[in-house]
Amino acid sequence: MDGVHHDITVGTKRGPDELFSSVSNVPYIMSTAANGNDNKKFKGDVRGPSVPSRVLHIRKLPSDITETEVIGLGLPFGDVTNLLMLKAKNQAFLEMNSEEAAQNMVGYYSTVMPIIRHQPVFVQFSNHKELKTDNSPNQERAQAALRALSTSHVDTTVAAPSSVLRVVVDNLAYPVTLDALCQIFSKFGTVLRIIVFTKNSQFQALLQYPDGASAQAAKLSLDGQNIYNSCCTLRISFSKLTSLNVKYNNEKSRDFTRPDLPSGDSQPAIEHPAMAAAFTPGIISAAPYAGATHAFPPAFTIQPAVSSPYPGLTFPALPGALSSLSLPGATRLGFPHIPTGHCVLLVTNLNPERVTPHCLFILFGVYGDVMRVKILFNNKENALVQMSDRTQAQLAMSHLNGYRLYGRNVRITLSKHTSVQLPREGHEDQGLTKNYSNSPLHRFKKPGSKNYSNIFPPSATLHLSNIPPSVSEEDLKMLFSSSGAVVKAFKFFQKDHKMALIQMSSVEEAIESLMEFHNHDLGENHHLRVSFSKSSI
Repeated sequence: MDGVHHDITVGTKRGPDELFSSVSNVPYIMSTAANGNDNKKFKGDVRGPSVPSRVLHIRKLPSDITETEVIGLGLPFGDVTNLLMLKAKNQAFLEMNSEEAAQNMVGYYSTVMPIIRHQPVFVQFSNHKELKTDNSPNQERAQAALRALSTSHVDTTVAAPSSVLRVVVDNLAYPVTLDALCQIFSKFGTVLRIIVFTKNSQFQALLQYPDGASAQAAKLSLDGQNIYNSCCTLRISFSKLTSLNVKYNNEKSRDFTRPDLPSGDSQPAIEHPAMAAAFTPGIISAAPYAGATHAFPPAFTIQPAVSSPYPGLTFPALPGALSSLSLPGATRLGFPHIPTGHCVLLVTNLNPERVTPHCLFILFGVYGDVMRVKILFNNKENALVQMSDRTQAQLAMSHLNGYRLYGRNVRITLSKHTSVQLPREGHEDQGLTKNYSNSPLHRFKKPGSKNYSNIFPPSATLHLSNIPPSVSEEDLKMLFSSSGAVVKAFKFFQKDHKMALIQMSSVEEAIESLMEFHNHDLGENHHLRVSFSKSSI
């Protein structure tokens, strides 16, 4: 042997000091020395790279990796039965409950490379058939993490209070849809019914399982998890309800036991064929593999790698829910897929007497940079809105679809057009088409803009900023009342009078006020900035 070995991962080479000292197939006994320092030197695996084992060797881990994060790599494929952390070596050994689960895990991560804390990690078979534990402090911590994360340790003898869960999504920096929640929660059992709604300016859901054990497992594993990195945190409690009564199947509610239910005229319905296909019940698999009981944990980014070196192994088309994909710019799980290059939205059921290209530019500009707007000449109830990219189009569609604007519930779907055409020179279209590609009012033109972390659904409370010192509470209340709207409450920020919250009498009034008063000239070279707030007064 030349001292250099090929990994099962994508042809990476490693030196002999990264491997176990033992070259036998007997169980490895964990020791405090091996678990915590560099005194134990590792030597090469003699087994060829094609020999599977239920023990997996994980390399190139971040130095501050936690036991929970390492266990989370294996949970989508089955139960994790043991763990050895070698933090000083940036390595770990994970034992799965079956060789099949380990094979699926190695095969999947050879095509979809896991990224933990912006660092790629490598997964391969170990030459050891089994891990045995000792009572060292490090190992006790690993075992505690295993007990906390494995559904096999959920005490099913204690009856859950209810099979209905109440889910609150805190810090809603990016949209969360009914189908995203279904994909996440279906890892723990069959989701029978679900209702999503906004209450007290918080996005919430009620979700019913067939039994309390599924609800208990979901609550135990998902409570406190982030859907995306550092945002969209799940707060889960048992509901006092014992069952949900769903009347409509649409983006706001779904009864999977009653596919015959109507979409509801007053409710946002799934109209676009692409969206309907994406939302069809059953396309979200219960788990990535048979026997898997968990989703991918939120600390991981999944990135494509090379094709599988293992013929015959099958891999899921999508990673599990709760994957943190880099935002903005990535297609996020749970959302209708918008093809590359498609960033034009079709907006229907508009009030033709009131809607202008400018007001659509301001409203859709809350969720992305609007490039062009066209109100259709022959049907002024419809408009096309072109966003700067598909992610922003997705944000706008997810947040605004179904909301009332000038007395009508607006419907938003993906347009078949890939761009909005400007009128030819010399052709007049009554000002129905506007080009905003160079507008100074774009909120997201700066990469990494803080506006990305302040995106919220429409609400009755508006956030005001860039207020000059000379403008008083009464001035602003009078301004927002001038259009006929009713101001219910107002509050300056205690530490910064450049910002304030203003509460209108309804969400519809707040939407219309935002369109009218965003960028309003307050004097002293100050133009008012208006956005939706997650807070209430």
